[in-house]
Amino acid sequence: MARASSFGGVILAAGESSRMGRDKALLPWPPSAEGQVPSKDTFLSATIRSLEQTADFVVIVAGKNETALAPVVYANGAAVVTNPDPSQGQFSSLQVGLREVLNRGRDGAIVTLVDRPPASAATVRALRDAFDVAPHTIWAVVPEFSGKHGHPYVVGREMMERFLQASVTDNARDIEHRLQEHIQYLAVDDPFVAQNINTPEDYAALLTRSSR
Repeated sequence: MARASSFGGVILAAGESSRMGRDKALLPWPPSAEGQVPSKDTFLSATIRSLEQTADFVVIVAGKNETALAPVVYANGAAVVTNPDPSQGQFSSLQVGLREVLNRGRDGAIVTLVDRPPASAATVRALRDAFDVAPHTIWAVVPEFSGKHGHPYVVGREMMERFLQASVTDNARDIEHRLQEHIQYLAVDDPFVAQNINTPEDYAALLTRSSR
């Protein structure tokens, strides 16, 4: 029997992007070659759109960069919440985002990171659909590409509560591993789910791949 779940989208964007040297949320997407007009889209705006077709709303968890991100967030019909202490790590931002989803009356979340090219809307929909038809013993659906797990992933209320009950020093991956019997991995044909962009060199490599 399919679930009747309602979802909020959560984009974690409170990091300081120290290795990149500028906020990864605002990197143009897709990247453009030197001399070309930069895209008006960014990792952040494109990621909002990749989630909005599947989630009831999209919330961005910001940190000290809230002022810089807010115009992009609001221009794309999303909302922003602030992690008061992002120095505690990414898991603290996840907890802030999940509390916002629950406070808005939803019982599931589609969670992703802003520091990567967005997964396609079709990938997000496939993850949501897989969760909707999964047994109730499945609390999360995680994408897999070439043997690597990634984002976005879908979590139901049970997994959300486990995340919120955990210490702020914990991390989502370790909790998922401890609850392995409640996780479903879904193979997807979308390399961006497992893509990490941390440095200018990583970002430059995207131009090479996208121009092939």
